[in-house]
Amino acid sequence: MTTKTHSLVTLVALAALTSACGVAEQGRSPSLVRINALEASAGGAQSTTYSGFLLSDVSRMVTVNSQQVATIFNDNGRVTMSLVMKDPSTTPSTLNAVTFTHYRVTYRRTDGRNVEGVDVPYAFDSGISLTVLNDTAVAAGFELVRSSAKAEAPLRALVSNGEVISTIATVKFYGHDQANKGVEATGTIGIDFANFADN
Repeated sequence: MTTKTHSLVTLVALAALTSACGVAEQGRSPSLVRINALEASAGGAQSTTYSGFLLSDVSRMVTVNSQQVATIFNDNGRVTMSLVMKDPSTTPSTLNAVTFTHYRVTYRRTDGRNVEGVDVPYAFDSGISLTVLNDTAVAAGFELVRSSAKAEAPLRALVSNGEVISTIATVKFYGHDQANKGVEATGTIGIDFANFADN
């Protein structure tokens, strides 16, 4: 075998391996889940208003017995998903429905400083119960920023230092189809943490 032929065989083999890795990363299920929207809502009185970006207030004044008291709230997320098939010529059946059982939230700063508990809040895992049946969009709420994170570094310092921490939150949802084959779906959303002025 000539050197040229050997190089060509090697390149073809590498291309095949790379292609296989790409398929493997999508999981063995014939189902895929598309995130149509990932939105957030600031905790407290405005918790029913969702948008594609979150201003997360690390401290909010509330009235308790005619007194103004500083408190913290968690911030909620809302995800909207729909089902698609890897083979677009396939019609989904009930076995293709995907049930999500838990998710993980991680934060990274836009300036590249990403030490958890120093630069960004700690990542966390939590549960969710959501079944996506077909291409009809399904929505579910989840916790995006824990109230406990606002009582810890680095968010706690924002109450008094007047700074803003700009982050991108990555939310990865984990589930399986009805044949128990794993399916994952990932979305991102921008979050600015600060002690914003109360209305």
